[in-house]
Amino acid sequence: MADHHGHGHHHGLPASQGLVWALGLTLTFAVVEALSGWWSGSLALLGDAGHMLTDSMSLGLAAGATVLAKRPPSRLHSFGLGRAEIVAALINALAMIAIVVWISVEAIERLDKPGPIKGGVVLAVALVGLLINLGAAWLLSGDRHNLNVRAALLHVMGDLLGSVAALVSGAVILLTGWTTIDPLLSLLIVVLILLSAVRVLREALHALMEGVPLNLDLERVGYSMAGVDGVVSVHDLHIWSLSSSRVALAAHIVIHDLAAWPATMARLQTHLKKEFGIHHVTLQPESDEQLVDVRGISDRLHTQSNPAEDQ
Repeated sequence: MADHHGHGHHHGLPASQGLVWALGLTLTFAVVEALSGWWSGSLALLGDAGHMLTDSMSLGLAAGATVLAKRPPSRLHSFGLGRAEIVAALINALAMIAIVVWISVEAIERLDKPGPIKGGVVLAVALVGLLINLGAAWLLSGDRHNLNVRAALLHVMGDLLGSVAALVSGAVILLTGWTTIDPLLSLLIVVLILLSAVRVLREALHALMEGVPLNLDLERVGYSMAGVDGVVSVHDLHIWSLSSSRVALAAHIVIHDLAAWPATMARLQTHLKKEFGIHHVTLQPESDEQLVDVRGISDRLHTQSNPAEDQ
């Protein structure tokens, strides 16, 4: 068996730096926004503060997962701890769904029994929150291919939308006194957040179940490999995610001449890196002559076990 283990370039350090800075911003402002929401009576502010507080925990989890993912393989974890990023993304998506449920329940109660809201306070705090969230989103936008960072960015984008809702709510209340706008906007935002959270949850579960990465097509990869010079056919092809940014592939490769395998394997490795970004590859060569012999033996055994068919 020919075994090749390639390791793609990691962008963990920039990702972890962005996560730590975003953590500092959101945690600091979450406290300010929670106190302001309680004082002003605004559900939009309290909801956004809840988002940001949970996001602080989520960003901390994501930063920790990014550090773990960079650790080398060990005797207990021969592939390393890259899956920590996917687990963090799963937890973050579930936390976001829980927040959506809480905000929805609160908003429905507010629609039934609206209370007094200080529109000026809501407007001022929401404006600062919007700027904070824009900064955090910018810090995390550099590594969108990493599922863990995308899950963290989802939380920050939810906060950003919450800040916009609070900003509009504060302006409307200040100008018209219509307090119902506050829970209405909260419900609109949670729908948008829920759609993104479900998408991240689906991707994380798919990766944990060792599904073929959603950006790759198993059949297309197989046909592409079969077209490489020296390859007769490909079977037992498997593709799965080692982490949110590393993909592994294993396959049996049928060739005419086993002596030519080293050159054929090198061509396959280069092809998979260039065309599909797959660096971790395990390939097993098989001679087409061996396959013919196996088929012949199988046919003879089948005939001997069914003598009645010859009569």
